[in-house]
Amino acid sequence: MPRVSVEERVGRGQDEERRDDDRVREAVGKLRKALETTERARGRLYDFHQLTGTADFELGDAVRALREAGLGEQADLVEHELVGRNVIGDRWTFQIVEDYDDGYYASFHRIEEQVRRVAGDAPRHGYEQQLKDGRRTHGRPGHEAGMPSS
Repeated sequence: MPRVSVEERVGRGQDEERRDDDRVREAVGKLRKALETTERARGRLYDFHQLTGTADFELGDAVRALREAGLGEQADLVEHELVGRNVIGDRWTFQIVEDYDDGYYASFHRIEEQVRRVAGDAPRHGYEQQLKDGRRTHGRPGHEAGMPSS
C-alpha cells in the first residue's frame, strides 16, 4: 500500500479517512503480531541451543560415570558417537541460531519496518496504543497515557 499524504486525504470524508486509518492499523498490527510470534519462536530456538549444549556437557559427566562404573566400552560409545556431535547436518546449534538470526529473523525485521514506514510511519504497537487509550481511566493515577508507541 503506497504511503498516503495528508494532502492526498484532503477532500475525503472524515469517516473514510478513519476507516483507512483503522484498516492500516489493523493490517500493520497483524504483521506486528506475526513478528512477535517470531520473537517467541526465536526464544525457543535459543532454548534449544542452550539445552542441547547443556546436554552435551552432561554427556561428558555420563562418560566419566560410566568409566568409573566399569563400563568403559559404553563410555567410549557415548563419547565417540554423541559428545560434540553435530545436531543437524554439519551444524552445531550455534550455527543454526546464527543462520536463523542472519536470514529469516533479520529479513522479517527489515520488512516489518519497511511496511510500517510505507504505511505512514505506523507505530510498532499502534493497535495496543489504541487499546490503552480506550481502556485506561483518563485522569486517574496509574492510568497516564505515557509515551506513544514509536
